[in-house]
Amino acid sequence: MIMCEKVIDVQNISKKFGKSSALQDVSFSISKGEIFGFLGPSGSGKTTMISK
Repeated sequence: MIMCEKVIDVQNISKKFGKSSALQDVSFSISKGEIFGFLGPSGSGKTTMISK
């Protein structure tokens, strides 16, 4: 098994705006040298995921 160095590790991220859930329990990791992108329909939480 090849071990890859994780450069980003996100665990259990959630975000609500009022009573509306924009993100719910999202987890992912990105390894060194990996190309990564967020794909999804409008309103699915892509911008919310990468914003402060």
